[in-house]
Amino acid sequence: MTMAQPDVTVVIGAYEAMPYLTECLASVEAQTIAPERVEVIAVDDGSTDGTGECLEEFAARAPMPVTVLRQENSGGPSGPRNVGLAKAAGRYVFFLDADDRLGPEALERMVGMADRAGTDVVLGRIEGVNRGAPKSMWGRTLERTDVYSSPIKFTLSAQKLFRRSLLERHGMRFDESLFTGEDALFTMEAYLRADGVSVIADYTCYYLVGRDDGKHVTRSGGYTLRFDSARALMNLIAGLVPEGPRRDLLMVRPFTVTLLPQFGPRFLKDTDDVRRRKLELARPLMDVHWTEGVARRLKVEERLRLHLVAGQRLELLMDVLRFVQEKEQPRALLERRGRRVYLAYPHFRDRAAGIPDSVYLASPREARAVPGYRAGGTDSLPRRAARRLLAPFRAVTPA
Repeated sequence: MTMAQPDVTVVIGAYEAMPYLTECLASVEAQTIAPERVEVIAVDDGSTDGTGECLEEFAARAPMPVTVLRQENSGGPSGPRNVGLAKAAGRYVFFLDADDRLGPEALERMVGMADRAGTDVVLGRIEGVNRGAPKSMWGRTLERTDVYSSPIKFTLSAQKLFRRSLLERHGMRFDESLFTGEDALFTMEAYLRADGVSVIADYTCYYLVGRDDGKHVTRSGGYTLRFDSARALMNLIAGLVPEGPRRDLLMVRPFTVTLLPQFGPRFLKDTDDVRRRKLELARPLMDVHWTEGVARRLKVEERLRLHLVAGQRLELLMDVLRFVQEKEQPRALLERRGRRVYLAYPHFRDRAAGIPDSVYLASPREARAVPGYRAGGTDSLPRRAARRLLAPFRAVTPA
């Protein structure tokens, strides 16, 4: 007698996860989906705090089949996830971190959505518990979208439902050479290769739990690892998306989320050696991937900082960061009859600095906050000519 294929494999990578693991496993046991539709593969990554024993006890009592694998510590979350994925038999795979938990209907809703919409990736609403969580993508439930049409590029954690055939078809695994950002690389590739992505916004599927001890399955690492993560994600996007607006749109994510924080207020506290090293690490990324199309999509302050990083302008960058740290507001200059707004951050129209005005030009979205701004583009010569031609007709009052 052969067992039916499970609908979903829940992969749990666990390292020193006690006591949070108990609530994580309880949330799996409480799922409303029928137990025979689920399998759990749990990988203890060399824990010494009773994590492995807790998993064994769960396997003995759980209503669904549970496989517990124990191994030497791998140093990061990628190894356990890959081990679990290699053993998975479900039509879908869900990666659950051992210190987080699921909403009771999470698996039932996500599998139902994927089956109904025929999509390869499903994002279930995430809420933070004692920590932050992504918010911009939960505006409404979407049966079918993609990474270009929605803000899903700003949630690249691995806690999604993935169609396993997609992962197997492309040989997708987590990059074990990365110790931060490995989930971003995996999830972005899945978005780009997927036949559609679904978003469940009206039910909290996943609770991202902040640990009191500050430890998490995903470890932050040093600043050099952040540059490794940014490089890997930028190279992936460049390899899968042709040059143009779509690539620029996706590049906003690694530039603003991964790279830009390395040149934020903390940069002022770095040693001179660290500052120089960060600029060196950024140089090849800026040379290859920083484009006018990416720059236009950023806020003025973000664009200015990255422009100075690209030019290796350390002293000017320090001036801008001091301005930001003091929480000063830049003066807004309205030109072209209010249709163009410049935000005068440090060195605006400073001849010695030589920074182009375009770096300080606010996008329409940012400009709308400025009193007196008039949307609609520049007051071009054809527009003025058309107004002159139509003026006599506008002046006529019907009898």
